[in-house]
Amino acid sequence: MEAEASLREVSVFFMFFITFTLTAALSKHVFEKFCSRINVANKETLFKMPIKINFCLGLLLTIFCFSCTSNRSSEASDVVRIVHKVNRYWQANHPELGCSFWDNSVYHMGNMEVYLLTREDCDIKYSLDWAKFNQWSEPQTENKSKWKFSYVMDNDYVLFGDLQACFQVYTDLFRIKLKPYMIARIMEVVKESMSSSPQHYWWRVDAIFMVLPLMAKMYQITDNPVYLDKANAYFSYVDHLLYDVPSGLYYKDFQSLYPKHKSIKGYKDFWTRGNGWAIAGLVRTLKELPQTTPYRQIYLNRYCSMVKAIAECQQPGGYWTRSMLDSAHALGSESSGTALFTYALLWGVNNHILDRSVYLPIIERAWNYLSTVALQPDGKIGYVEPIGDNVFSGQVVDSNSSSNLGVGAFLLAACERIRFLQAE
Repeated sequence: MEAEASLREVSVFFMFFITFTLTAALSKHVFEKFCSRINVANKETLFKMPIKINFCLGLLLTIFCFSCTSNRSSEASDVVRIVHKVNRYWQANHPELGCSFWDNSVYHMGNMEVYLLTREDCDIKYSLDWAKFNQWSEPQTENKSKWKFSYVMDNDYVLFGDLQACFQVYTDLFRIKLKPYMIARIMEVVKESMSSSPQHYWWRVDAIFMVLPLMAKMYQITDNPVYLDKANAYFSYVDHLLYDVPSGLYYKDFQSLYPKHKSIKGYKDFWTRGNGWAIAGLVRTLKELPQTTPYRQIYLNRYCSMVKAIAECQQPGGYWTRSMLDSAHALGSESSGTALFTYALLWGVNNHILDRSVYLPIIERAWNYLSTVALQPDGKIGYVEPIGDNVFSGQVVDSNSSSNLGVGAFLLAACERIRFLQAE
């Protein structure tokens, strides 16, 4: 009897050694999955099982763990291939370097995310060539009295947030190449904008994505807390102006406020891509800020208040419609907002901020839409809402609707997806 008990202990120890070794290396969730598969609610039950059963369970667990790892590794490789397919398609079909306006900048943010993850030289070269073409500068004029702010796609309107989006790419390149000229104009422009009041520049929700992460990046580069102080002043203004507490979502701008503006059914009209800008901008900012950084908790709180509202608006097909509360306002799916939401939700799960049991099903539905509907066989990303001031019924958004910003958003989501799968 003593020998049998001793052998039982050895077999149990063998099984748990495998369990804890593999789950520590792979994922803390694997063991729970295994127990649920074999209908064991409490691991103590395993000690009461016969020797042969314990031994078999140890072998089964080993197979199960390696199977999970192999599947996740294979899926991660598949997503890497998708990323390269999408990026090569875009770069091959857009050899022109283009201006430094915000839409091109969003693509290059995604492209830089790909480079930082996969280290393909052709990707960083594409963004470096773009930055050089635009002389690392926005605006082109040296006369600061001509620097303006308004929603005008012109180099001299650099004090408007959207025209500063390119600076995020330049700072990413600077942190790799460490060439001071790459951020010289950034420091001039940001210094000029910081010398005036917040409401001058941040009166659209886009600014949370286009500028807030830039200020966090500049803080990391310079260690100057003024960047954080001014960024929070800017954020507080736009948050007070556009954030709707009952819904947990942002209006696009002051012209979209309810009841002045309503959706086709009379609801509050929350622009999907605009809320994508907001939550993805918060994520890109939080990624730059250490835990003890002032104001970090403010941004994290706003992130958490948004995710529940975003999750509730997801459509059965995994996507979000262009008006979040009124799907009839503009029928059909929209991929850029869906990609930005997917990116933000994945980041929350990857960083143990969101409950994976709640948000992982939402993420899986969203990724399924992005990878099987938005992604076309040739690598093009479709269903991207065109750039414009208003979402309206009858606007065509289909598989041929593609743009630089939609590709950039997709790449951000896909890279975060890869990190999720690699961490499993």
